Amino acid sequence: MGYARYSRHDVHLLTMAGRFWKWRMQGGALELAAAARQRLAAGEIPDAILVTDMLNLPAWLGLLRRELPSSVPTILYMHENQLTYPWRPGEKPDLTYAMINWLSQLAADVVVFNSEYHRTSWFAEVPRLLKHFPDYNHLALVDQARAKSRVLPVGVECTRLAGDDAHRGQPPGKPPLILWNQRWEYDKRPDRFFDLLYRLQEEGTAFRLSVAGENFRNEPAEFAVARGRLTGEIVHWGYLPAYGAYADLLRRADLVISAADHEFFGVSILEAVAAGAFPLLPRRLSYPELIPAALHPACLYADEDDLLAKARTRLAAPRRAPPSLRRHVIERFDWPVVAERYDALVDEVGR
Repeated sequence: MGYARYSRHDVHLLTMAGRFWKWRMQGGALELAAAARQRLAAGEIPDAILVTDMLNLPAWLGLLRRELPSSVPTILYMHENQLTYPWRPGEKPDLTYAMINWLSQLAADVVVFNSEYHRTSWFAEVPRLLKHFPDYNHLALVDQARAKSRVLPVGVECTRLAGDDAHRGQPPGKPPLILWNQRWEYDKRPDRFFDLLYRLQEEGTAFRLSVAGENFRNEPAEFAVARGRLTGEIVHWGYLPAYGAYADLLRRADLVISAADHEFFGVSILEAVAAGAFPLLPRRLSYPELIPAALHPACLYADEDDLLAKARTRLAAPRRAPPSLRRHVIERFDWPVVAERYDALVDEVGR
């Protein structure tokens, strides 16, 4: 939606509801091919096609082999993948979905990853995926896929979130506000996040807490426990469907913390930083790519003890995200800026 809003091209969206991800990867090509067939029958021949990693691209192209000209180039955007994305505790990895990602990469003309961390981790792991199979694993294709890959970040509504500085932060005399605005999923490690808050609470460090974010599957038990143990600090709890309310919540936050074990990019963190929250993030995954190197010592932590020390410092002397950091985020990740880069890519492959 962001790209369609800010692109100088005429972007037509073919979408499905964002649920049942396994069924989307297995059967979504049928529905999306039917939708594309209607457009093609009306004479709408695209100059280029941009799809996400949730589509089985070879199946989709095969279903449209009679209608879609073979000259139309395809761009596959890897926002995540099913090979290095961690499975839920107790789940058995299913290589079916990783193979859909891999075959889609081979079918695409260009493969785009949302971070260098994502691209590097994928191409480090995909040879091990292929070695699971007894023969004809075509390992040589890994280098070909890497050669046609590149990195383009996700766009974020930075300017819209920045809002008015007069409405940022906490009223005088109120403790700093800590924000959680990530998915309520095990890989974001809410257990680590709440353990940090319990330690701060037990030592008498004052803070307030807002817990937002969306839960698509089963809510980790840590959230119910935390809601009881942190009742006195909580000022908001739960998903905010209205964008304006969500933006206002972010603008009031002083500190946004990630304890994640997994992150391919970090949209929610960038949203909070654009709104003015100071970030404390792991010194790994995609996070070092989001923060200027000069601010790594202040914003990135090495382990849980380092996180505790940095959180104490930030809460004792609250500091909003530095203007240089907010400028960096807007100049690199704001949707109007990112859309120009996507447009350039579409122009390139369209030629």
